[in-house]
Formats: sequence, C-alpha cells, structure tokens
Amino acid sequence: MKKLLEVLGKAGLDGFLLMIGIMILLAYFLPQPGMVKEPVSLEEIAGVGVSLIFLFYGLRLSVQKLKSGLANWKMHIVVQLTTFLFFPLLVLASRPLFVNTDFELLWLGVFFLAALPSTVSSSVVMVSIAKGNIPGAIFNASISSLIGVVVTPLWVGLFIASATGDFDVTAIVIKLVLQVLLPVIIGISLNSRFGATAEKYKKQLKYFDQAIILTIIYTSFCKSFSEHLFESFSTLELAGLAAGMMLLFFAVFFCVGLLSRLFGFSAEDRITVLFCGSKKSLVHGTVMSKVLFQHSTITGIILLPLMIYHALQLIAASIIAKAMAQRKEMS
Repeated sequence: MKKLLEVLGKAGLDGFLLMIGIMILLAYFLPQPGMVKEPVSLEEIAGVGVSLIFLFYGLRLSVQKLKSGLANWKMHIVVQLTTFLFFPLLVLASRPLFVNTDFELLWLGVFFLAALPSTVSSSVVMVSIAKGNIPGAIFNASISSLIGVVVTPLWVGLFIASATGDFDVTAIVIKLVLQVLLPVIIGISLNSRFGATAEKYKKQLKYFDQAIILTIIYTSFCKSFSEHLFESFSTLELAGLAAGMMLLFFAVFFCVGLLSRLFGFSAEDRITVLFCGSKKSLVHGTVMSKVLFQHSTITGIILLPLMIYHALQLIAASIIAKAMAQRKEMS
C-alpha cells in the first residue's frame, strides 16, 4: 500500500483518489448500507456534513485578506470569467451533439463540472510548485468558491428539469441558503474569533471534508448501481469520456494561457491564471450534487465526469507545474 501511494504521489495523486475508487467498488458490491433509511441514513449524515464543510470553510476565510487581494483586479476577472463563463459556454456549445442520445446524462455531468468553482488547495499547491503568484491564487480560489455557491446552481438549473423531470426552484434555493450559504456567512462572521483555530487544525478538517465526500460518493453510486444506470456504457465509451475530459482541460489551459499573454500579465500572474482557471473543485462538486440532485438516482453518473477530470487535472497540472519550475530554475 505504501509503495502504491508513493507511485501515486509521484504522478501528482494521493491516497484520496484511491479511496474514491474503493468507495465506487464498495457501492457496486455492497450497496445495502448506502440504501438504509432507518434509524438514520448515510445520506442524512452527509447532509449535516455538507453544512459543516461550508461552516469550516467560512471560518478560514479572512475578510481582511480578501480585501487586500483586490488590487490585481484584471487577473481576478480573467480567472473568474474563465471559471464561470468560458468553461460552461465551451461545454454548452457541444450540447446539440448529445441531445436525445444515450449520453445526454453524461453531458449534464460534464456541464455540471464546467459550472463549478476552481479548487482551492490543489490550485494553490500547483501555483506554488510552478513559482507563480501564490497570494493571487489563494484569493482567486477563495472568491471562486463563494461565487460558485450562487452561479453553479443557476447554470445547472437550466438543464436539471429536463434530466430529472423535477426542479423545484424554491426548494433548491431554500436548501442552498440553509445548507451552504448560511454556514459560510456564519463561518466568516466567526473568523476573527475562531479562524486561527480552524487554520491550526486544517489538516484534520481536510480529513473531515474527505470523509463526507467519500460518503456522498458511496451513497450516490449505490443509487445509480441499484438502478443499473451504468450498464448502458461500455468500457470504450468510458475511455472516450476520459479522453474528452483531458481534451477539455488542455483546451481551457491553452485558451487561458493565450488570454493571459494578450493582457500582458507577468510570468507569475500567468501561472496563477493558468492553474486557477483550468481546475475544478471535487469538494464543491460533490457537496453541490447533494443539494442540486437530492434523492436522484442519476447523481453517480453526474459525478463521474468530475471524478475523472479531477484525477486527470491533478496528473496533468502536476507535470506542467514541475516543468515550469525547472524552466525557471534554468533561466
């Protein structure tokens, strides 16, 4: 096991991705625990966990740091427009190819991925490795997460009704406010008192986040496997999905790089734009799916493109970041 983790680490991955694979296998071979409703279901536990994730996230957000990060506004605008406008529009352009086909649900999963905020921790890590603008990366990743609470549901809500046959706007908004937005606001308001403590125990909080994410993935795939939703997809088709996710990553990476050069950003700022603009958050995607696709059996399929993209973006970004760092050292 230790050797396997070392190999994964060299490829830019970690044990968490291995655990995701284990959860999917567990859902396939042992789905019963994920379907139990009484006395308390794993879904209900995960629901409480989602609120706690956003509460702890808010606790670690310093309003002062966010204000100080506003100075480099051009870079921030490029990153956020890439994350929430260019990314979704790029995937939206491909929709006519998938309407009324067996792959329409997979397309919805890819669109859900495209509408998500940028990932926080790995974006900052990659920017650090590549020797980019680290404060800018922290600011953009943090702001992206806050914007995503509002923008992601608005984008995905355009297509949920046709995919699930049910989209109660009022219920979704109330659930988002109570389960996501309110905990973040409470956390931010308590930052001055408990922010240092939350920062001190960020490693433990990361494990808590991962435990909740794994629980959501397990219960989602239990539902999907019980409905035999994956039986219509062949291995070749899933491999095609993986190739599509890699193509999507490099298309955005290339376009963002070109845009940052046109704006005349410094080398450090270009690195930050590249990694923050091209990455998507598995954490927010998983917990958002819990809110947006509540009680839906299609959640496993919706999350599949995101999990594949997450793994591939880590591998690709890690290799690129290390290559950038080496070029800087040699120059």
